[in-house]
Amino acid sequence: MFDTMTLTKIAAGVFGAWLVLLLGKWAGEEIYHADAHGEASYVIEVADAGGDEGGEEIDFAAVMAEADADSGSKVFRKCAACHKVDGSNAVGPHLDGVVGRDIAAVGDFGYSGALTSLDGSWTPEELSAFLTSPKGYAPGTTMGFAGLRKVEDRADVIAYLQSVSN
Repeated sequence: MFDTMTLTKIAAGVFGAWLVLLLGKWAGEEIYHADAHGEASYVIEVADAGGDEGGEEIDFAAVMAEADADSGSKVFRKCAACHKVDGSNAVGPHLDGVVGRDIAAVGDFGYSGALTSLDGSWTPEELSAFLTSPKGYAPGTTMGFAGLRKVEDRADVIAYLQSVSN
């Protein structure tokens, strides 16, 4: 189909393009590398966005009292990619009966060491802390979810999980 000369030209074109790409990448990193330029010449100050962190303490029991399981089912769609509530495991362990269950207690699921080293149970407060930032709560966890920033969303999801538990 192709003779040796044609294959040589194709290979030279591919490797030549790859070499140009690598040299361009190297030159770009040398020119625009932030560490080579010292400190930033200016800093843009931004006002606090009013997030949950810092400042006043939130009474989570009061937020849970106002939680809506129907809203939680909508927020749970973010979790449903990896978790089920029917008692079967998926990418993550099933969340059927998770509220009140011991941490890393689903026997047929292989948890990361970050969770198996934790003691205690999944109380609503612990679940809220975990759902705020899974990697912050259990550094080294394999759970890739960034977390739920709004305390109301976390409370709604926990209310939903309580409503579907057997």
